Amino acid sequence: MIIGGLQKTSLQDYTGKVSAIIFTSGCNFVCGFCHNPELVTCINKEKAIEEEKIFRFLQKRKKVLDAVVITGGEPTMHKDLPRFIKQIREIGYLIKIDTNGSNPYMLEKLIKSNLVDYVAMDIKAPEISYQKVTNASIDFSKIMRSIRIIMKSAKDYEFRSTILPILHIKEDLIAMAKMIHGAKRYYLQKFEPAKKMNDIAFVNYKSYSDKEMKDLATLCRQYVDFCKFRH
Repeated sequence: MIIGGLQKTSLQDYTGKVSAIIFTSGCNFVCGFCHNPELVTCINKEKAIEEEKIFRFLQKRKKVLDAVVITGGEPTMHKDLPRFIKQIREIGYLIKIDTNGSNPYMLEKLIKSNLVDYVAMDIKAPEISYQKVTNASIDFSKIMRSIRIIMKSAKDYEFRSTILPILHIKEDLIAMAKMIHGAKRYYLQKFEPAKKMNDIAFVNYKSYSDKEMKDLATLCRQYVDFCKFRH
């Protein structure tokens, strides 16, 4: 595993749990609005955190933390992810994984092996513009297979989309919600420009207003059980 970062405490990333967040390095998508270029386009392997340091930290924090969130980058790119999670599992933590859904084989393995408790998958765009939004060559069938795996599993889950006017219009949101028709939880995340992004041009792109985000969430609720916008 190439571990690019560790956030020692979070009260937001795993609902109802106190968690630590482990950031894996490397991603097969290059979304311009991503706030973690150091995990995607500016990776410095010399600054990688040793696994043993992570395990020692988690051992010490057992009385404080409930869960570990593994995010990225894209965690499912790492072949040794199951072994890594199993070692964390043995310490006694709940596991949440964030994924872009491009590796349904790894995702299915983690779920069937009971190595995850919660899955959060990003829905980037409707099929027609997935490649444009991710700046990557996409096998869209893998995205849809990951969606089916997640929705058919007994694991808790959410889908989420970071949206902004330059990339997503109302019709796109309808198409994205239809991709996950019947899902129990869908979050629309408001784009926030930052100093560090994969594509610095996004600093100048505007976000939807809070009212527009609420209206889009209402639109999506025709197709999913729950949809809400969040910052």
